[in-house]
Amino acid sequence: MKTQMNRRDFLRSSAAAAAAVSLPNLIPASAFGANDKVVMGCIGLGIQGRGNMGAFRGNPDVRVVAVCDVHETRRNQGKNSVDEFYNNKDCAAYKDFRELIARKDIDAVQITVPDHWHVLVALEAVRRGKHMYCEKPIGWSVRAAQALRKAVKESKVVFQFGTQQRSTGSFRRACELVRNGRIGKLRTILVGVPGSWTCPKQPIDPVPKELDYELWLGPAPMAPYCFQRCRPWMEGKGYSIWYCISDYCMGMIGNWGVHHLDIAQWGNGTDLSGPTEIEGTGVFPQDMLTDCATNWQVENRYANGVTLVHMDDATAKKHPLQKGGHGHGVLFLGTEGWIHVDRNGMDAEPKSLIKAQTAPNEIHLFKSTNHQVNFIDAVKGETKPAAPIDIAVCSDILCNLEQIAIKLKRKLRWDPAREVFVNDDEANQMLDRPMHNGWKL
Repeated sequence: MKTQMNRRDFLRSSAAAAAAVSLPNLIPASAFGANDKVVMGCIGLGIQGRGNMGAFRGNPDVRVVAVCDVHETRRNQGKNSVDEFYNNKDCAAYKDFRELIARKDIDAVQITVPDHWHVLVALEAVRRGKHMYCEKPIGWSVRAAQALRKAVKESKVVFQFGTQQRSTGSFRRACELVRNGRIGKLRTILVGVPGSWTCPKQPIDPVPKELDYELWLGPAPMAPYCFQRCRPWMEGKGYSIWYCISDYCMGMIGNWGVHHLDIAQWGNGTDLSGPTEIEGTGVFPQDMLTDCATNWQVENRYANGVTLVHMDDATAKKHPLQKGGHGHGVLFLGTEGWIHVDRNGMDAEPKSLIKAQTAPNEIHLFKSTNHQVNFIDAVKGETKPAAPIDIAVCSDILCNLEQIAIKLKRKLRWDPAREVFVNDDEANQMLDRPMHNGWKL
């Protein structure tokens, strides 16, 4: 008797297998039928969640079958959007992510919830054998990130971090040129990202019926509801306020910072390691609803002699080593020139570097041209993720180290191999923090 294993069975057995392979979950193309698709659920339907969902839904190799959000309005809007796209009424809508993840027919999930929820939702996905596209930062703490890394590596599920700049050609090319010595020996990296914003304290509001506020808070401390605390992103009014409340996010030093810090470490060849010294200062708002640093300057020193200086954009623009009038973005400074890169493209000195290409015999970094497509292809076993769990955790840890350094206001020594501060009990205690309301890793 011949038994044929369908593609979904193969996906699950592959996700659970412990066999070491060169690509995670290496699945032969023959396991996929002509009409077989990766079945996805989308958790979190804010602006980033809707954008990611649209990218996955439009992929012919994907079928979105379920959405989840603690806001009823967004949940229903997500379902209606999916149903309209597929011209049916099949999309299921959930308030609790655990119900969506428990579905046996779902292969992969998109995790686009507030930062304080990232690791708990991701761990539940691992426990259920689901591949995941997880937004950045991993959030909460270094210890939580380490716990997720351990779980992902033991399970062999595919993990893609939402640092999508790794799938943008200009960022990859800038890092390749730096890694190949086109600006001479790399000395300094300047990174600028938007500073956190502020919001004054708010009066207590009644919790709207359409929101499960307790589930929104999750592992964060209990706090009285006010509209601004957890309002969704609003068109024309900027990002949500929770980005700048430390119970839910570390502010722009990590939420935005992880993007450019990830690229800085990629160009430095330290994206699987980290600095050995961290020192900096920051300005924190006082007696406000928001409490994350609005301005900061942190120096990260690496064993290879490179110094990475991370700042808010306004501070970065004034740095004495800044070039080309830039502030925002990543500036690599070498002994024979410089390269600046951000989402608008590249600038360089000498200018010839802007159009320079790497030669066949030079270092070539992993190439991906679409972050969401790369994830699906990795789930199918055709490639590896552009931003896998090891790199994700290293980039995430760097953000946490900077946050700890500016809070302690002194130089810290870090052991990247052991992932601990050297002879500093106070700093090491800040690598973790307690979860609340019965939630735990």
